[in-house]
Amino acid sequence: MAMFGSDKHDLEKVSADSNVGPLPEKLSSNDIATSDDTESDAKYGTTQRGLKSRHIQLIALGGCIGTGLFVGTGATLSTTGPAPLFMSFVVISGLVWVVMQTLGEMAAYIPTSGSSVPLYVKRYVEPSLAFAAGWNYWYAYAMLVASEVSASAVIIDYWPNPVPVAVWLTIVLVTIVMLNIFVVSWYGESEFWFASIKIIGILGLIVLGVVLFFGGGPNRDRLGFRYWQKPGAFIPFAAPGNTGKFLAFWTALVKSGFAFILSPELIVLAAGETEAPRRNIPKAAKRFIYRLMVFYILGSLVISVIVASNDDLLLQGVSSGEGNAGASPFVIGIKRAGIRALDHIINAVILTSAWSAGNSFMFAGSRSLYSLALNGQAPKIFRTCNKHGVPYLCVGVTALLACLVYLSVSGGSANVFQWFVNLTTISGYIAWIILLIAYLRFRRALEYNGLLHQRPYKTPGQPYVTYVALGFLIVLTLTNGFQVFFPGKFTASSFLAAYITLPIVVVLYLGHKIWFRTPLFLRADKIDVYSGKEEADRLEETDIPPVPKNVMQKIWFWIA
Repeated sequence: MAMFGSDKHDLEKVSADSNVGPLPEKLSSNDIATSDDTESDAKYGTTQRGLKSRHIQLIALGGCIGTGLFVGTGATLSTTGPAPLFMSFVVISGLVWVVMQTLGEMAAYIPTSGSSVPLYVKRYVEPSLAFAAGWNYWYAYAMLVASEVSASAVIIDYWPNPVPVAVWLTIVLVTIVMLNIFVVSWYGESEFWFASIKIIGILGLIVLGVVLFFGGGPNRDRLGFRYWQKPGAFIPFAAPGNTGKFLAFWTALVKSGFAFILSPELIVLAAGETEAPRRNIPKAAKRFIYRLMVFYILGSLVISVIVASNDDLLLQGVSSGEGNAGASPFVIGIKRAGIRALDHIINAVILTSAWSAGNSFMFAGSRSLYSLALNGQAPKIFRTCNKHGVPYLCVGVTALLACLVYLSVSGGSANVFQWFVNLTTISGYIAWIILLIAYLRFRRALEYNGLLHQRPYKTPGQPYVTYVALGFLIVLTLTNGFQVFFPGKFTASSFLAAYITLPIVVVLYLGHKIWFRTPLFLRADKIDVYSGKEEADRLEETDIPPVPKNVMQKIWFWIA
């Protein structure tokens, strides 16, 4: 365990006191939650603030919008019907809004190099839970990279081509690695344009949905809420009547989580590499509600309007997993509307979205591993950065784990994609539960030290909305795989995909706690809420917000 950069004797000494006291004032924000000195920074290098305001704002709006919305919604619609799909997106949007706001508060308070949820967990809760959370995050992000790359192959198969799936997987994965391994601004710039394409595409699809709703398509067929009436708003699941309708809603709730999973954390992971973090992080957190309302809620409503839950192409896509089986419900709806060529254009936009989401998750996964190394919970070698401040070894190892996507070469891309969906959703729910616990301890420590009013970013309804979201997420996590317990539904692979992350996280947590004998939790009077704050305050004081000189600049500065 010495290779992880943590000295067992020191940790035992800390845990013997059942507390971790404030760090010495001489430590900078880059040293928070580690015992490394400036010599380590000189040896390994550090990340750099290469992400501009426009990068972080567009990443917040569209960075992780990918196949969960564009492709994964097809399976949910065909299984549960339009009403549960729409309702589940509304509910999950509420949960994710709470997660984003809590993250925004913690990240804006001390926006350090290596910022991540595990860093906050170690600082505000205790080291063992941070260890388990950190490795869960890294693993989940690597799996999300794999799922987006796999989905890209599904989307490409919409166009008949003789190219083997493995070739497409390689092209997509190598491009993602190249955008992440050299300069962080490359990632920021690519995501700026990727996100712009996604935003324009989704807004266009929403406008198209409104047009088709009122019969403005080529066939002049007014859709309205026709598909909510026939075949119906609900497809009862596993039981008749209202019970079946409720189970359909809960099934949609479980499945829809993948469209949102771990996307708010991207803002935190970028905090240490963002210019003017005290200005840009709150700005991004506040705007997150627009992303949820416009892209997810309205997007799911459009899907329910333009595609029937019993559409032949949709059912074929869910059941066979071959050919154009993975085509998005957006594409199917456009094709049914008789709009020529537009389905190919939208499919290209969706392919860009999957590529972009994989790009964002690669960034998130590499920075999660980097944060673990800074915390002394991963080998020190992963602290190594190139001259541009990119932890390239973390990028490489994350890419290696994402190579599990090549399982789809033999298993069928669509089937493997669905397996990755199930696996990463539960990891995300567990991560959010730990995150909300960390926020409650963060808030308690601020109250104890009389610093609650000094938060740079304050969110409404706290801490009550956090308690509600925490309780809901616990229930959702425990019932994530409830479908497998119905007669005839149980398969070993489905059960493992739904719950395997739970024992893994427990083993990581207990193993670390037993080995290092860490405290159950840090008392509020021993939680460090000062180290790094002075530096963040100085950085905020030197920040000069840009002043718009005309109306166009005013609009642009509001956006980016």
